[in-house]
Amino acid sequence: MKKLTELIVQLDTTAIIGDYEKAVVEDVTVDSREVKRNSLFVAIVGEKQNGHKYIKDVIAKGASAVIVSDKDYVNDESFLKSACVKIVVNNSRLALAKVSTNFYNNPTGKLTLIGITGTKGKTTTAFYIKNILENAGFKTGLIGTIANYIGDQVIDTKLTTPLSNTLNKLFGKMIMSGCSHCVMEVSSHSLDFNRVDYLAFDAAVFCNITSDHMDYHKTFENYFNAKKKLFDMLPKDGLAITNIDDKSGLEIIKDTKAKISTYGKNESDYKIENINYSFLGTDFNIIHKNVRYDLHTGLVGHFNAYNATSAFALFAEMGMDKELIRDGIKKTPQVPGRFEVVRGKTKTAIIDYSHTADSLQQALDAVKKIADSEHSIITVFGCGGDRDKTKRPIMGEIATESSDYVYVTSDNPRTEDPNKIIEEIKIGIKKNNFELCVNREKAIKRAIENSPQGAIILIAGKGHETYNEVNGVRTHFSDKEKAEEYLMRLK
Repeated sequence: MKKLTELIVQLDTTAIIGDYEKAVVEDVTVDSREVKRNSLFVAIVGEKQNGHKYIKDVIAKGASAVIVSDKDYVNDESFLKSACVKIVVNNSRLALAKVSTNFYNNPTGKLTLIGITGTKGKTTTAFYIKNILENAGFKTGLIGTIANYIGDQVIDTKLTTPLSNTLNKLFGKMIMSGCSHCVMEVSSHSLDFNRVDYLAFDAAVFCNITSDHMDYHKTFENYFNAKKKLFDMLPKDGLAITNIDDKSGLEIIKDTKAKISTYGKNESDYKIENINYSFLGTDFNIIHKNVRYDLHTGLVGHFNAYNATSAFALFAEMGMDKELIRDGIKKTPQVPGRFEVVRGKTKTAIIDYSHTADSLQQALDAVKKIADSEHSIITVFGCGGDRDKTKRPIMGEIATESSDYVYVTSDNPRTEDPNKIIEEIKIGIKKNNFELCVNREKAIKRAIENSPQGAIILIAGKGHETYNEVNGVRTHFSDKEKAEEYLMRLK
């Protein structure tokens, strides 16, 4: 329990109505269903819901205070009658970040917090970093797309970067369980929505940036500027690791106060050379201060050489023994749904989360490098509903140009008609090496059963996901499970 006065310290308020000095708070929430006596409810205006609609409900449930950005949505009298404090702010998302940090006693100040941002590679890089730390003896938390982790404990999640109150609660649990470090994927949405404001980042890693989330950001400039905020908020004694091969790699760190270190194939502090990979993993060299380090990772693809190098650079700059770093990279297990190889007797499937044009191209380039002329490349993919529509025809062209045959299918259509999504993908296709199959399981089945012996089947888009979402309802579906099932049936 906290006094309300402790939580609203330095909060940018425009008005406070009620006896705030006597109020106490037992939890902080944005979900009216979670409100109980002495809750602090923060009314957020979201893309689909307006939290102000539920203010009268949370007052009736005994909330001790409500933070609002719309001062007129519920009149002052309703608050005064119930002894619920009304706190008016300009930005309720930013207020949520501040009161959450205060309520949980600024937990990131007690952790070494590492943020990772970029379009591709965040999840795999986070797993490399967590594994290196744990290999070195540090209990580590992870916040990311696949799940949240407190050491070995797995906590399900629906957001890459949760809301501020959830984040700070997680950080608090990490500290209580003995974690000294936390690595987190930092999405562009979370940066734009102030979810990570007031967090004490010690370091940040930039992977890359290509067009994505244009349904929300509208322009690449907006998307880039959201990502850049992570580096702008680093302290002077912080560390910024950036991919110099990406065209935005230097621009994204131009205003940071932190120490900068670069990696990539071009001249950089940690130069990548001699990348070679097969289904058994990836070998490459890192050149740092004229010393060559030979590295191996069980994860496949040139992009994993980049992901691993960013982690190597991070910990080398933090002073960790380089042999310990190298060992941690070598021992990092397969990341679910990230170029995950599923072997059958005569054919091989690859499960990958590639759901943007660039990531699909990179996945297919990696498959082509591994395959030879005797191995046909078959691709199964779709595009998600209620998401960036501009990439659909581009991905259709990429898939058909880089594959021997393509099955265009459904992938979380959400509220859209899956057939309409498929037709929009089809617009970009110029070749006649594809078929449309809206049922994803049937598309996987056909790809595996109808492909020639020795074929490599790339099943792209869902990766680690174990659901299919239609009109807000999620039903169990796993690309990996279906690939294993139909590969097993082959004679």
